[in-house]
Amino acid sequence: MYARRRHRYFVMMGICIALFVLAWGVVRLWSVPAAVGMCLVAMVIPPLAAIVANRRGPDDRWWDDPSGDPGSDEWWDELDGKKGPRRQDRP
Repeated sequence: MYARRRHRYFVMMGICIALFVLAWGVVRLWSVPAAVGMCLVAMVIPPLAAIVANRRGPDDRWWDDPSGDPGSDEWWDELDGKKGPRRQDRP
């Protein structure tokens, strides 16, 4: 899943760069308003690319999944209120 998101991110950013380069390298020779419009579209792409790259997929591990370390998982469960406080047996 991570590779797919990363691929989409780089494709979107490549499109963004291509729009900027084409707008001011080619399109501005015929139409400055069209070049400005292309730059406005390119301006919206980076935030969308960041959202796509950081979106959690259905198979991704989420923050509250068990880590595999029983001591750590027990400690986090206690902090989150999922379990009561740990008892410490004192001699």
